[in-house]
Amino acid sequence: MADFSAPGSYFDAASTEPPHPAARSALLEALDAGWADPARLYGTARSTRMLLDRARARVAGVLGARPDEVSFTSSGTQAVHLAVLGGLQARRRVGRHLVVSAVEHSSVLHAAELHEHDGGEVTTVGVDRTGRVDPARYAAALRPDTALACLQSANHEVGTLQPIAEVAARCRAANVPLVVDAAQSLGRTDVPDGWSFLAGSAHKWGGPAGVGVLVIRKGTRWRSPLPADEREGRRVPGFENVPAVAAASAALEAYRADMADEAPRLSALVDLIRQRVARDVPDVEIVGDPDRRLPHLVTFSCLYVEGEALLTELDRLGFAVSSGSSCTADTLRPSHVLEAMGVITHGNVRVSLPRGTNPADVERFLAVLPGIVARLRRSTSDTLETGRRSRP
Repeated sequence: MADFSAPGSYFDAASTEPPHPAARSALLEALDAGWADPARLYGTARSTRMLLDRARARVAGVLGARPDEVSFTSSGTQAVHLAVLGGLQARRRVGRHLVVSAVEHSSVLHAAELHEHDGGEVTTVGVDRTGRVDPARYAAALRPDTALACLQSANHEVGTLQPIAEVAARCRAANVPLVVDAAQSLGRTDVPDGWSFLAGSAHKWGGPAGVGVLVIRKGTRWRSPLPADEREGRRVPGFENVPAVAAASAALEAYRADMADEAPRLSALVDLIRQRVARDVPDVEIVGDPDRRLPHLVTFSCLYVEGEALLTELDRLGFAVSSGSSCTADTLRPSHVLEAMGVITHGNVRVSLPRGTNPADVERFLAVLPGIVARLRRSTSDTLETGRRSRP
């Protein structure tokens, strides 16, 4: 079977991981065996239901959850929205106060905006220069009327790991459920316990797009913010995409096993990038925590260079990387994560290494990057000088 690992010089795994071979195999098998309605009672439907139940158990096993706590959604974004809005809906009698960090994924922040628009109150907790919240500062934002709190497991732009265990303990002491958006870390690292809601996205670990995971701990109050539906334990509306779910669960199980060897290898390559970029590119800032971070992700910002121009030049040479906010790349707004951290927001490059990254591709990237940055800076300088000379 062909190995569907990363193509050479694809360095944007934080956006989406290349398909895992286990996902392809499971998808093809399930397309033949898992197409019937799992809610029906006849033979083909029961077979489909068995595939769905097996997928749920596999995901629960990786996450350390009970199968009946796991639901499948249409995306990681939908999982986040259901967790946040459903958690708030269930605790309206407690209050309408929501706590989030300043560096959450846009899906969390958009849900918070909707809550605020509907009359709720939102407190945003700031971060330090590495992008991490302080547990004591986070705890200070909790109030008697706090219905829900949100904290990502790891930052999607700079890779910094958040103090989930410490914040979860503070939330538990205050009797506040904690929503953890773990889309960037599931499969790559273990998420500390203590959360009430967990959200993830299959395409981040090499599964198919269009599958998200919502985990609601037993005993956690939750009420659907959507019209009633009988699917997925009345949590997620719509007909389950069983083949895609089967592929997602197989990919998660296989990807997590791969990371036993791959995570240290990728982390060493990230250390190399951090060291060489800082050494070989003048006026650059490496952002995010150098140690307490995801194994595959590094972000740096170059002064006097436009991020879009830098990405275009890298793409011309075959390197797929991203810049600024992964969720606002089509706008002119700077990254809300980098702004919250108080670091340089322009000339930003995020390198995120997928499973199977070839060290030779990393070496080639490091060899061409200094020249690209220098050339773009000269071009910018020449343009500015020409503009000055043309003034009357």
